[in-house]
Formats: sequence, C-alpha cells, structure tokens
Amino acid sequence: MFNERNSRKTLLITVLILLLSTLLFGCTNASNVSAPKGDQDNMLTMAWPRDVGEMNPHVYNPSQLFAQSMVYEPLVSYQDGGELKPHLAESWDISDDGKEYTFHLRQDVKFSDGTSFNAEIVKKNFDTILNNVELHSWLGFISKIDQTDVIDENTFKLTLTEPYYPTIQELAVVRPVRFLGEAGFPEDGDTSKGVVEPVGTGPWILEEHKVDEYAIYKRNENYWGELPKAEKIKVKIIPDAETRVLAFEKGELDLIYGEGVISLDAFKQLESTGDYETSISEPVATRQLVINSTKEQLSDERVRQALHYGFNKEVLVEGITSGYEEKADYILPTNLPYTKGNDAKVIDYDVEKAKSLLDEAGWTLPKGKAVREKDGQSLEVDLMYDSAESIQKTMAETLQAEWGAIGVKLNIVGVELTEQIQRFKDNKFDINFFSNYGAPYDPHTFLNIVLSEGFGFNEAISAYPNKAELLKQIAEVPKTTDEEKRQQLYSSILTSIQDQGAIIPISYVKKTAIYQKDVTNFTFPANRDEHPFTGISIEQ
Repeated sequence: MFNERNSRKTLLITVLILLLSTLLFGCTNASNVSAPKGDQDNMLTMAWPRDVGEMNPHVYNPSQLFAQSMVYEPLVSYQDGGELKPHLAESWDISDDGKEYTFHLRQDVKFSDGTSFNAEIVKKNFDTILNNVELHSWLGFISKIDQTDVIDENTFKLTLTEPYYPTIQELAVVRPVRFLGEAGFPEDGDTSKGVVEPVGTGPWILEEHKVDEYAIYKRNENYWGELPKAEKIKVKIIPDAETRVLAFEKGELDLIYGEGVISLDAFKQLESTGDYETSISEPVATRQLVINSTKEQLSDERVRQALHYGFNKEVLVEGITSGYEEKADYILPTNLPYTKGNDAKVIDYDVEKAKSLLDEAGWTLPKGKAVREKDGQSLEVDLMYDSAESIQKTMAETLQAEWGAIGVKLNIVGVELTEQIQRFKDNKFDINFFSNYGAPYDPHTFLNIVLSEGFGFNEAISAYPNKAELLKQIAEVPKTTDEEKRQQLYSSILTSIQDQGAIIPISYVKKTAIYQKDVTNFTFPANRDEHPFTGISIEQ
C-alpha cells in the first residue's frame, strides 16, 4: 500500500525530529521561579526546560515525550530487559507468516471523559496516523500497514504488507501510536493539525496549563490500572539549568529528572551534601564516535582501529563524568534486546599498538614533526560536537590531546545541534559524536538508520569490504520470523560494524534523578521516554 523506498526518505527527516525531541531543550535564558509549593501536600513538583507542548499523541515537537506518556497509553508496554507486556491490549496473536496482528483489548478501560476504549477508537487513531504516513514512516511498521480492521468491539486486527518483527516493540513507543478519545478529534479527524482536548486513558489528566510557565496534571481517579500515589504533578518550565538547581535547593521543586536536565557537576555537588536522595539509571544509550570512512585519511581500517587504541577510555569517562557514566565496550548497551550475543572485540588503551597500526597503514612520523604524513598528506581530521553539550566538548578536547600524542592532528569543531544533525545527514563530517535512541527503539531502529542512504552511518561504513552483505543482512532482520535466526543476524551485524572501526563506543549514557527526602519509591521506567510518576510517593 505504501512505497518502502519513499518511507526510507521520510525516515531521514523524521529521525531528526526524534533526535531533537529528546536532546533539544530550546532557549537557555533564565526563567523566574514561582513561589514555594504552599499547602499542596500531595502534589509533586518537578522542573523541565521546555513547555510540555500541545498534548497531542500523534505529533512531535513541541510536545514533550514524558508528558504525552502521562495522558496517552499504548497497546503494549516495554519493560526491563526488553520484555513486551500487555497494556491496553490484554493479549495478541501473530499469524505464522508474520503479517497479521490480532489484538484482544481490555474491556475495563475508559477514557478520562468516561467514554469507552474499544476497537473502533483504536482503528480511528490508526487511520488518522496513516493519513499522514510520511510524517510517521520513520517508525518502520507504519509504512508496512496494509489494512486496519475492527473484528468486534474488543478485537482489532492489523495487516502488514510484509513480515516486520519489530511491530510489537514499536507499538510501545510514546508517539505516534497512542490513543486519543473521540472528543479529542477535530471535525475532519486530522490530528496532525491539533486536537480539541487531550482525552486519554492514562493515569493523569491535564488540569491546568500556562504556556512556558507550568502545567498541572491531576490523578485520573477512574484509571483502570495502578492508581498513582500522588494526587497531582506540577511541571514548572525553567529553561535555565542553574535556575532549576537553585529552585530545587530552595525546596520549590521535589524532583529534577532526565537526561541533561541537571549538569553532572551540579548533581555531584548536591549529592555530596547528603541532604537529598539520588538515583542513576541503567544505560539508556551509548555515546559514540562515528568515523566517516569515505574520507581518505579514515578509509583504512587500521587507522580507525588506531584511534580506538589511542585514548584511555576508562580514564576519560571517569574523569569527565565523575563515574556517573561508564566506559562502553559495545556500540549498543547490552540491556537492549538481541545485544547480548555481540562478539565484537573489546579494545583497551594501548598507545604502542596504535602507533604500530598507523605505521602499517603508511602514516609515518617524519623526523622533527608532530603530525604523521603519507604521500605528502598530513593525518589531520575534524571532530564535530554539539557546542551546547559540555561533555562532548570536554571529551573532544581530551581526544585532541591523546591523539596528538600518536601523531594525529585533531581539529575540534563545535556547532549547534541542528547544524550537527544536518551535517551528519549530508555526509559533511570526518568524525561525529552521536548516541543511539535506546529503549524501545533499538536495536532495530539503529540498524534502520545504518541501512538508510543519506544519513551518516551508511557513509561511515562505505569502506567496509563486506558493506553490501552487511546491508543485505540488516534488511533481512526485520522480516525474520525465526527467533534464533534473528539473534544470529544481530550478533553478526553488530560485531562486524564495530570490529571494522567506523563506530567507536565511548560511554553508556544514563538518566539522573535527584529528589527531596520526602519523595519515595522513585524508579526509572524501562522505556527511555516514559514518565516515572506512577509509583512515586510523597511522605506526609
């Protein structure tokens, strides 16, 4: 029904939206912090750098992922270790050919306005998404949907044009396949232009919203699942990181949570006082260096491997992140599905090995010079980083010094995030900082990006002698219905990509949370984008 080739083009556009939605917090001007919490004893107050957005389940920026997940729910939820569990669907059946998915819906679910959740409203949500397929086809199964059918009031069937095993996993993402009640749809049914009101089945209801100042969510007292302990969640919009920390220290905030919402230095300082509780998540992504093998100086595998041997990863990560991140041995965290069979060689710091590999590749150090040369060319490359990301900048400066010691001249280039993404997409880079998307997107989304022409990863592996076979295997993975074969393919692909050196894992990125002593039962969700509020309590 939909053209797969076109969907790959739109993947490139929409993956930029995905990146920006998780990394770009907007302006950094200081914001006035409002008055203390007052007598709202069972309201948890947190800060966020950007407004929560329009609370539309079917669009991207400016809507914030954690906020969307408070109001709207999926058919399937992603849990620890990549386990996929029933949510709005009690169970599902998959046909032997991997094309038909039949969902048996919960019968005790109501939307926040009291209307019923059923197969008809599931179909309506799917159909409005499919009417804007180009916007959403970065999510692999969307462009493969051939038909949506209501079997009966509580049974919904999805038919694909071809088998695509990540379908269930992709149904767990926060957007766009979450469910809006009938009252939320505009007259023409096109939610891409906005919703009438945010009516969902989730544990929270948007009660009050003042754009760029705050949003208050109240507990959905008729929620079908586990009722939240807190009665309300207040999200204060505080763009400036230092102002967020000051508000927390004054007791105006109960919680600062997320990635980059508080600097690691500030987190460490607050933790050291002993006045607050802190939590650090399991790895949610890998911080990587992506090396463009189409560049002449980087086309030789021995050069790429020498760069990996040529810096002390453990010392770099420990020193720059104070141990809150950990050195990464693999290009994807091993707590993601299908990653435990990765047999890639773990490379440890070895300066002499790095120098030897460069000598073998013909890059020698002329007497009296600091930079290696070959055929009259200097071994000089650029490393691009996000100028607003202090960790990337400090890591780049460290790499500049360490690689200089093995005769490689590294120029570090700081650019704004939007430019960094565009230059990566346009293949205008030598080496680039990147991190994968995490749960529930990976590992299949990561490989989809490698497969897509016109995005940096495909160009990064251009010098691989087995590139054609690798891309063939990557294209085969989503179609596999045999679990054992799928695991074998993932192991082979991830090992080959890493061992040939175009992607160097640096560290495992983690979420941080710091909260007041009266906040209890805080846990990180397995899904990188979900909210953490359901089990959280405030001691009275």
